[in-house]
Amino acid sequence: MRVASIIVASAVLSGCAQVGGPATLPSSYGTPFGVPDVAFKSLYSFKTIPDGMDPSAGMVVLNGALYGTTQVGGQGDAGAVFTSSTAGKERVLYSFGTGSGPDGVFPVAGLVVLNGIFYGTALSGGQNGFGAVFKIDKSGKESLVYSFKGSKDGSGPYAALTLYKGALYGTTIQGGGSSNCLQGCGTVFAVTTAGKEHVVYAFKGGSDGAAPVSDVIAVNSTLFGTTPNGGKNGTGTIFKTSTTGKEQVLHSFGSGLDGSEPEAGLVSLNGKLYGTTNGGGQHFNGTVFSATTAGSEHVVYDFKGGSDGANPEADLAVFKNILYGTTATGGAASVGTVFSVSPSGSEHVLHAFKSASEGSDPRGSLVVDAGSLYGTTSMGGANQFGTIFKVTP
Repeated sequence: MRVASIIVASAVLSGCAQVGGPATLPSSYGTPFGVPDVAFKSLYSFKTIPDGMDPSAGMVVLNGALYGTTQVGGQGDAGAVFTSSTAGKERVLYSFGTGSGPDGVFPVAGLVVLNGIFYGTALSGGQNGFGAVFKIDKSGKESLVYSFKGSKDGSGPYAALTLYKGALYGTTIQGGGSSNCLQGCGTVFAVTTAGKEHVVYAFKGGSDGAAPVSDVIAVNSTLFGTTPNGGKNGTGTIFKTSTTGKEQVLHSFGSGLDGSEPEAGLVSLNGKLYGTTNGGGQHFNGTVFSATTAGSEHVVYDFKGGSDGANPEADLAVFKNILYGTTATGGAASVGTVFSVSPSGSEHVLHAFKSASEGSDPRGSLVVDAGSLYGTTSMGGANQFGTIFKVTP
């Protein structure tokens, strides 16, 4: 059951009334289109419901260990926080829905670390049922930081948090108070580690964008992000906002072959922003794009939908001036890929998942540790509940 996908589809499709000198790629980074010369290893296959199911987000590394979330499964079948060694020894730190009080349910997004404490978001649950920001330590002690009220303060935090100047910034897919969407058009919010929350910007659901499902990044005191809906053409935006709430759309997707429906956030490389669109492009299978902070957008790579991959959903990762990512479909077996792309547009498939039993549907971003890339597949593996994998370029 794709809990997050179902909720987002409901929010995005029925909930919004919309108004119309580059780096080179070393040969060691792989060969084109599904003929990888890199080392791939499946580290762990999630086993049972108590073990966690459907790891749809990227992981973080702390002191050589991996930490992540599963959006369902765990003892309460409402999601889990897990840790794994880089060799694949996994254990559940916390199962949502099992505490003595409301703790949030369905943690779709990954974690961020501040002073050895992990912070994350739960799509639903909390004290009011509209989602929560939580924290958890390495021993598995979990507590709520903030529970959304489902009104102007936001509802349904889908994306990971971003740390900036001691505060946590994130997005919600609903709430914010706009009547142009069924339950609000979403927000950018800030919350302190002590639990004081305020809305930075509430989307109106028109040309300014709607229903953000990705994180924001901070560049030169400004927050940048994407929305999969809204904009001039109704197929998504790149936006920026000050921390005081002055929002500006930098680019509206869907005017041509520029891509559409960006579900991932942005990364910064050499003064430009890079991201992916899940759809659009010349072949309608998604794109990797770049944009200046002033809003000039350019398609870096246009997925063809075959062995090169299709439908990227995750944030890109940057390593040695090369961009790395995953596609949820495409590849030799049409169950997803791990790819690299240079800023000049040279794309290589580092690994094409061979079958569902190896892992399928990678939706999370990659994390770099000691020269290797670590990621998750939301489905597949030996038990069909998802995997943790490692790719070494």
